[in-house]
Order: sequence, then C-alpha cells, then structure tokens
Amino acid sequence: MLPTSKTNNRPTTTAKLTPFIKPLCSLNQPAKYLATLSTLALFASAMLTPLYAQAALPEAIQAALSRANLSATDISIVITPVGDKNASRLPAPIQVINSNKPANQPESLTTDDGTAEPSSIQKQTLKNNNANAKEVSVHQSPLMTIEKQTIKQHEKQLHAYTDDPYTYQSLESSPSLLPNDGQSTSSVPNKNNPDKNSDNTSSKNNGSNVTTNNIKISFSPLLSHQADIARTPASTMKLVPSFIALDTLGADFVWHTRVYHTGIIIGDKLYGDLIIQGSGDPKMTHERLQQLLYKVQTAGIRHINGDIIVDSAIFKNVTKNPAAFDSSPLRPYNASPDGFLVNFSSIGIQSYPLDNTRAQLTYTPQLANYQLPSMINIRSAACGQARYSLAPQWQPTQLTLNANLPDSCGEHAFYVAYPDAKDFAARVIASKWQTLGNTLTGKVISQEAPYLSNKNVKEGKSPRGLAAIAISPLPIVSYPSLNLTQQIYDINHFSNNVMTEQVALSIGAYDKAGINRNGINSTSINKAGSDKVNADKVGVNKVDVNQEGTDKDKVIYQQATSLYQFGQPPATDYSQALQAINHWWQTKLTTPPPHLTNGSGLCRDCTISAENLSELLTYAYEQPNFDAYVSSLGIAGVSGTISAHSERLPESQAIGRAWIKTGTLNNVTSMAGYVKGLSGQDYVVVGLINSDQALNAYTARPVLDAMLDWTAQH
Repeated sequence: MLPTSKTNNRPTTTAKLTPFIKPLCSLNQPAKYLATLSTLALFASAMLTPLYAQAALPEAIQAALSRANLSATDISIVITPVGDKNASRLPAPIQVINSNKPANQPESLTTDDGTAEPSSIQKQTLKNNNANAKEVSVHQSPLMTIEKQTIKQHEKQLHAYTDDPYTYQSLESSPSLLPNDGQSTSSVPNKNNPDKNSDNTSSKNNGSNVTTNNIKISFSPLLSHQADIARTPASTMKLVPSFIALDTLGADFVWHTRVYHTGIIIGDKLYGDLIIQGSGDPKMTHERLQQLLYKVQTAGIRHINGDIIVDSAIFKNVTKNPAAFDSSPLRPYNASPDGFLVNFSSIGIQSYPLDNTRAQLTYTPQLANYQLPSMINIRSAACGQARYSLAPQWQPTQLTLNANLPDSCGEHAFYVAYPDAKDFAARVIASKWQTLGNTLTGKVISQEAPYLSNKNVKEGKSPRGLAAIAISPLPIVSYPSLNLTQQIYDINHFSNNVMTEQVALSIGAYDKAGINRNGINSTSINKAGSDKVNADKVGVNKVDVNQEGTDKDKVIYQQATSLYQFGQPPATDYSQALQAINHWWQTKLTTPPPHLTNGSGLCRDCTISAENLSELLTYAYEQPNFDAYVSSLGIAGVSGTISAHSERLPESQAIGRAWIKTGTLNNVTSMAGYVKGLSGQDYVVVGLINSDQALNAYTARPVLDAMLDWTAQH
C-alpha cells in the first residue's frame, strides 16, 4: 500500500517557519537562547507533523478497532464538513422508529405528520469521544418515518427467498421499501416506465435545476487519519465511475440499442438479415429485451428469412475469466461486460416443491436449444448459495445439477451466471423471438464486430437478388435504455459489478468529441459516404447458437449509406475507458488519480486513498447532478448494502442520516458517502480498512459503523 502523494515535501510549512529560523542565524549566546530554541524546535516539529499523526482517533472508533483485533495503522479515515448547514444538499433524514418501545429522542422532535416542530433548534446532550457531556445544537429537518420492524421483515423476506438479494432486486425491479426508491427529488424518473424520460439529453446540467454558489467554502477535516495511504477500496471504487459518468454524460443520458435490416420486407416477412446493434446498455434485462423484439414485430417483421446478427463491437476485448478473481464463476458479480449484455448474463432458477421428495424448477430467461432440467430431488439440508444447494455445471448443450435441493429452500430463487455473454445473449434472443410467435429460418449470431453484409464477398462472388439490398438507411427500432440516474441507483444501492463495468466502458465510448446528445458520431458522417470496411482487417468474435459457426463473416461491400455505419462511437476497451477516467480526474481534481484496473472495485490491484475519495465526494456535492448521485447510495439502517447498520449499532445517530456506499473483500472493508450531522452540518465521510492479517470483513465493519455514528453526533 503505497502513498498516493508525497507527504514530506511541505513548502508552505517551510515558508511559515522561515521568519522563526532567520533570527537563529545571528544567535551567539546558546545558553541564553536555549529555552527559545527548545520552544521553536517543538513548534517546528508540530508544524511538520501531519495532523492525523497528532490527534488520536475518537474513543468510540479506537474501541471498535480493538474489538475487531485491528490497529490504527489498518485504517484510513477522512471526515470533512461540506456545504452550508442552512442550505443542505442532502436528502431529508429518515426516522426509523421501534414500535415495540417508547419513542427515542430524535422521534420526539417531529410531529405526527413527520414535519419539524416550529422550533428548528433543540438542545440534546450527547457524549463526545472523551466521554464528557457535550451540548449539541440539533438541527431539525422534515423527516420520513418508517418502522424498524418493516425494514427487518423486508430484509428477512429477501434473504429467505433468494441466495442473491441484490441481483434479484436489480433484475426484477422489486418494489422499494421507500416511496420513490427513497430518493428525495422528484426529478428521478419512474424505474418501471422506460418510455418516460427516454430522450437522451446528456447536457452536463440536466436532471437538476440546482445552481451552485459562486462562493466556495473550504473546510478543514473534522478528522483525518492516514488520508494519503493508497488502499484497496473494494466496491467503494464504484463511486468513481458512477459520478464521472454523471458529470460527463449527464443524468438523463440513455443508451440506444438500434435495429437495422438488410434485404427487403414483403408483408410481415424480412428477406434478409436483422441486425441488433448493441450500445453497451448496462441493464438490458430479459423483459426489456422482449420489449425490444416486440417493437421489431410491431414495425412489421414477424418472419425472418435470414439471420439475426448481434453486433457487440462497441466494447472490444472486455471478456474476462469469471473464475479468475475468486474461483466463483457461477456468481453474477463475476459476469463479464459486453457490448450487448443481456440480463447480466445470469439466469434465475426458481424451485417449487411438489412434495417431500421432488421439486419443480423454472428458469428465467429461457435459453434456446439448451436443455434445462425441470425436476430435482429433495434432500435434508440447509439452504445456501446455488453452488452448494444445486451444484450447477454448464455443459455445451445442457445444464447439469450435481446436488439435490435442500428441503429448507422451499420456494426459492437462485441466480447463476452463464460463462459466455455472447452465447447467452444469442440463446435468449432466439427464445424470446419464438415466444412472441415469430419465426427465423437462419441463426442468431453474436459477434464482436460490425455486421458483414454478404458472406460471399470474400469468395469473390457478387451479391444477387434481394441479398444485394444494403442495410436500411435508418433503424427500424431505436430502443432507449433506462437513463443513467436509474442505472446509477442499481450500481451503488445494490453494488452491481457488471453494470459498473458497462458504465465505466461507456465513459470511454461516449465521452468523446463528436458524440452528440443522441449518441451519434457526427464527426464521421461527412466521410462515411466514401469509406468502405475492409473485412480482412476486422477481427471477429462470433457465436452461433444453432450450430458451430461455419459461415464466412459478412462484410459491408457498399458505400456507407446507413446510419449503422457511422451512428455508433468507436469501439472502446478497458485501457481507453480508464484513460478517460484518469483524464477527468486530472482535469477536475487536485489529488493524484486512483489506480484502477476496472471500474467496479472487484480487484486486488486497484487502489485509492481516503483523500482521493473525499475530494471526489466533496466535488460531487457542489455539482448539478448531485441529487442523482447521493440518491443512489444506501441509507444507513434502512436500505441498500448499509441497511444492517442499525442491527450492528442499534443506538447509532447515523441511522437514516447517512448515505453510504460500502465495500467488502477478504481483508478489506470500506464505507464512503455523506452524513447529515445532528447540528445540521453535512459531512463527507470515508473509511478504508485493509489488513495483512486474516480479516473478517463483517467483524471489522462495526469500526466504520462507529465512524458514521461519531460523525452524525456533530
């Protein structure tokens, strides 16, 4: 863990000491000035010592470290006031009440309708880190109220029903515990209506009418401890690409998946190929894919005398080994990104016990030309993750389950990642197309290259008949994704890794000069009419779900006369995306950029300092798209990955007052986000714990819970 900046070079401190040092040059009576020298030496030492080395950690945090068998060297913390306490940009706090006992102090400060009482300030006695009574002015805001029992029941039902609650909530868009997904601003669109707010108005200021003040207020940290030490952040790294995407693409940015065709349509039959041009949409769920294909059907195509070609060329060479990180290739969090990612490349397996010996299995989505077992025997065992409860194994043509279903699972939903994103997408498309009552004489082919219009070109044959008709000038369907605000919510609330990778790669693809607000590469339009694609130089990664690919790849043999040829940004890989992120950081911020190898934090070699994250969060607080950003975070003790905060620390003052992204890996636990102090002051909080010793991240997490509680008391 190397520091991200040099802490020994302190020119400003040296300059401050110069007036004291100069008089020493003329001293010729050492004894006379011994006391003066000693005083100056102590003063200089204090000036040259970092603040975090002078001040001890608060007692509550130090005690939590001791209970977790950790030391102060294992943790980095930065807590910094932000904004004006009389003009907070954080959402209203959420009041969590326990209906089984008398209301606690914070509850008594609100009226029955949850609004603040006329007196906006009351006095409350708290204990500071020295265990002395401290009188704090408690600033009141309108509160939303929710019962603690409701939260506990919601979490209990989720964990009882599925082995992967966060994937389930992302894929199924399950009802939120809080109205409007717990987001405080009405500018957040309806997650369940993709047709609303679908215009791609990726202005830097959209999604918010907030204007930031011209006068910037800088605060000294309330607490800074080993702030510049680079540490492994785990999923708190998601805060980096998620905000940079908001800042560069805009809160209302959408990905457009466009559908073209070659040949000609006669009646409801296409004599040619259907081309689906992937856009990198992070959340093309199986339901949304069916909507896309339904739009193709309503555009007049029900029967295809040709192939369906999936072009995922917008992202190149991003496929990874799903077992490489932690030898858990079946977990959805290890899924690879793709230019046309479907359902996170994951399948849901639902079990329905028929009796004490057997259960029925259903699958969502279905996979074409692939055998999925419909029945399973039951054994006496505890229900766990899919790899223990079912022991699934993907074979070339079928899924095998190597364990009987534990009887304690009952009706349960397991989520299992498929090993190949392109093959998965092709099989789901074929199945959905057939489900809609349509037909296909050819194959579904998924390839990481632009469409190839005539498979005979390489053989020197000229196209004949209807096959000679070029790609349609305009798409027959342009299907918008959920907007970026909605996608960021899933990324940070449910810590969705593959969605984060899609967004990070999209920064590299779309945040370029020449990509206009509709995602069209306008700089290439002028030259597109005369350019040709040299098929011999196109590298293709192709998947055919019907049989082994034997066809020659199809190439565009005509001049570029379709939006398809120039409507997409250039293909992007990880190196280009990370370069774009680094460029943004160096342009907007002053600390050295973090070291990223991907965007999600699912990496051991990714590092960031608490100082880095604190500066990013402070910068974000002042930006127009802050509402979308903060509303994407989990709420301490209420929702997201920080919902268990109230179970670990029931009396925490941060419950309902902290908006936090968490991170967890072996030997790593982290939290970062925002806290609204009882005084009304907003704070940026960052805590990163790394340990070379065996670390139970869940044992260490109460240390960071104590950090949130301590901050909220201010």
